[in-house]
Amino acid sequence: MNRDYPLEKVRNFGIIAHIDAGKTTTSERILFYTGMTHKIGEVHEGDTVTDWMEQERERGITITAAAITCFWNPTYMPKTDVSKKHRFNIIDTPGHIDFTVEVKRSLRVLDGAVVVFDGVAGVEPQSETNWRYADEGNVPRICFINKLDRMGASFEKSYASILERLNKNAVRTQIPMGLEEHFAGVIDLLKMKAYDFQGEKGIDVIEKDIPADYLEEAKKYRAELVERIVEHDDALMQEYLDGKEISVDKLKTTLRKAVIANKIFPVLTGSALKNKGVQLVLDAVVDYLPSPLDLPPAKAVNVKTGEPVVRHASDDEPFSALVFKLQSDPFVGQLAFFRVYSGAVEAGSYVYNATTGNRERLSRIVRLQADKREEVKKVFAGEIAAAVGLKEAKTSHTLCDEADPIMLEAIKFADPVISLRIEPKTKADQEKMGYALKRLADEDPTFKIKSDQETGETVIMGMGELQLEIMVDRMKREFSVEANVGKPQVAYRETIQGEAEAETKYIRQTGGRGQYGHVKLTVRPMKPVDPNAKVKKNVKRYDHFEFIDSIKGGVIPQEFIPAVEKGVKEGLERGVVAGFQLVDVSVELTFGSYHEVDSSEIAFKIAGSQAVQDAAKRARPVILEPIMRVEVVTPDKFLGDVTGHLASKRGEVQNVFERGMNKVIDAKVPLAEMFGYITILRSMTEGRASFTMEFDHYEAVPPNVAQTIIESRK
Repeated sequence: MNRDYPLEKVRNFGIIAHIDAGKTTTSERILFYTGMTHKIGEVHEGDTVTDWMEQERERGITITAAAITCFWNPTYMPKTDVSKKHRFNIIDTPGHIDFTVEVKRSLRVLDGAVVVFDGVAGVEPQSETNWRYADEGNVPRICFINKLDRMGASFEKSYASILERLNKNAVRTQIPMGLEEHFAGVIDLLKMKAYDFQGEKGIDVIEKDIPADYLEEAKKYRAELVERIVEHDDALMQEYLDGKEISVDKLKTTLRKAVIANKIFPVLTGSALKNKGVQLVLDAVVDYLPSPLDLPPAKAVNVKTGEPVVRHASDDEPFSALVFKLQSDPFVGQLAFFRVYSGAVEAGSYVYNATTGNRERLSRIVRLQADKREEVKKVFAGEIAAAVGLKEAKTSHTLCDEADPIMLEAIKFADPVISLRIEPKTKADQEKMGYALKRLADEDPTFKIKSDQETGETVIMGMGELQLEIMVDRMKREFSVEANVGKPQVAYRETIQGEAEAETKYIRQTGGRGQYGHVKLTVRPMKPVDPNAKVKKNVKRYDHFEFIDSIKGGVIPQEFIPAVEKGVKEGLERGVVAGFQLVDVSVELTFGSYHEVDSSEIAFKIAGSQAVQDAAKRARPVILEPIMRVEVVTPDKFLGDVTGHLASKRGEVQNVFERGMNKVIDAKVPLAEMFGYITILRSMTEGRASFTMEFDHYEAVPPNVAQTIIESRK
């Protein structure tokens, strides 16, 4: 079986935005215009294709990233010319801050993104976070300013907020004709044509001359656009300086190169709800976003030698793919979504999981149309599909050819900041709960489970209250598990601010063979690590912890050192101030001794655990709390009340600026102070203010607060 679409005609892109910017509405229009659906689903009616989960339809928000495959023939091509058709693999991602993991992992495997903005609000907090993720992954982007039909919409203000808050390299490639109820269509500045959208759901794109009252404005902005494009090509620059008219094709080719290099971000506009402008966004995806061939090869590491290797987007190279998402499916069990970087793979064949070191049979391969699936026999380089039958594959695992094993760069996720105690209602629920939680944690890497040793309770942890609420709801609906849930708690941590040493001898003599383990450790704060720097042989590095083995002359035999490390890890997990995990600690094993007969792994493990606890207590330990970046949008008259109230919550106001008719407060506030904040904010502002928050950083808690936390743990 050969590939059905050449690689240069494949586009893997995501649709990303702040919550309520109209992302899912845009996705639904795309499905309709590409012929995947015969009816447009609407978020407010709860019948969208990409929001297929019950919770999504009830709440009107996107929770999980939905993958769609569809086909597009640009509007400027004859509809009958099938040779110009492009395959789109699209991922519609959530906008809510609690589900940013979905955006992050999706961007890791995508080649481009369409960033949707609300034409009234412009750049919002989650737009910034998503933009930052795209920057980390060097993902080329197109901007789409949506909702220009709404009251208070302003293309220019939204465009200015992109320049100011995201990137100076954004440039208008379109301008709107009219605003609010007078919004009539868009003007393409490259072609210098106006576009109207007629027929059922705006399916017919009508090209016409620019109306006279918009002509001057269009000429002004076109000159600006051409200037920005020719900067990226010396030959064009010369033509431009010589006063020659540059052809649209040349401008397009140069603009495409600049977009792929992240030097320019084209800004388009329209209203997805009113069916204006979406087809031109799809044309821009074809024209400007990269195919897998346009991007640098994927970086990887050879599993056997540890040497860096690359994989090109070619069917002839050995197979390599990255699993970026797991999803429970009621019909086929677990689906593992993967992106193929090189080679091809067939259904029914065996693949090698380089992360686990095991072979697994890939029994079936499916392509998803959000909630429907299509069986495929084979997938090729540059494609996205889902596998059925992979038992061990998790998010971020590399699948590859066993004869040529490599490890692709893993996806890094943030640690959870909030926790809930949860207990099953009945004995039957108890048995099912463990399985349900494991399945949900496999799907979402920011959702963690741990058992509280002291109380025997189960604690679930995540990025926000909404995420945990949805997980408990899914457990009930998908796995029929009823549970009692405690109050949300802050995921505090501990760290040390100084250096200290401790020596522990663990000696037990109880008739017969005794126990003997002797270690000497130094603890100090862990320095920020350069991820590209080579790690010394005697250093083992983990997230928030490193272990240095400085034993000389075999004073502790080599076989006992892993036991010391294990004991140190356990000691750090228990904390020393209030029982929270100790993080960002460097532990160096410097000395010790052993007994020929009595020394054992268990003795060294206990000695390691006691020594690290003892040293940490003397290394100025402190409790750390998560600090959130909070953005409150409020009418002007409540500004004083809101800022005063934030200050009373230990908040620091960073900035206050205008957005439309409202004031926006940017502040840093401890998470512990933010529980139930929405209720207080609404009552303070007659229900007119709203807020968003996301995790920013951890910092030490003030002594009086630390005391309260310690007391509550007793």
